[in-house]
Amino acid sequence: MLLVFIWLAVGLAVLAYGVIVYNGLVNLKHAIGKAWSNIDVLLKQRHDELPKLVETCKQYMQFERSALEKIMAARAGSQQAREAGDVKAVGRAESALRGGLGSVIATVEAYPELKANQSIQQLLGRITGLENAIADRREFYNETVNLNNVRIETFPDVMIARMFAFKPAELLHFSAEETADVDLHALFSQ
Repeated sequence: MLLVFIWLAVGLAVLAYGVIVYNGLVNLKHAIGKAWSNIDVLLKQRHDELPKLVETCKQYMQFERSALEKIMAARAGSQQAREAGDVKAVGRAESALRGGLGSVIATVEAYPELKANQSIQQLLGRITGLENAIADRREFYNETVNLNNVRIETFPDVMIARMFAFKPAELLHFSAEETADVDLHALFSQ
């Protein structure tokens, strides 16, 4: 009789541990979704600001259309990748968008009337703030993805993860230029 209680206690302990591991993995899976949603909101906000910047710049830069067209094409590519849930494609498109934005900033620097334009300065300030927030959220997202991927590969969590088909998530990577510190305000103080 004592042996039955011991086996029952061991069985309940194993079951409780399995439930705890499963719930932890579910929490991580949903944390990844939440972190991605936070990035997505910021990307949408930045993408909403870019057409305003492009339109304001067009008034001054009739012959600099290639830089503006590059931003709008990258914006469209990023939006398509986000809608498809393709994290790698979002990283590539956002890198291209960031490169186009750098071209516009360099062009703005070449035009004193653009540099002095209050609307452009406000839009660039808003975009800079969004860039910083995206970087912060990307760091949080990647940390959550890393925690998930480590847990589903380590013993004994791997047994529960395989049993319930938990999948690894993809890190959000941008190009090497994207990881460098970019201070848009410094570009205007030259």
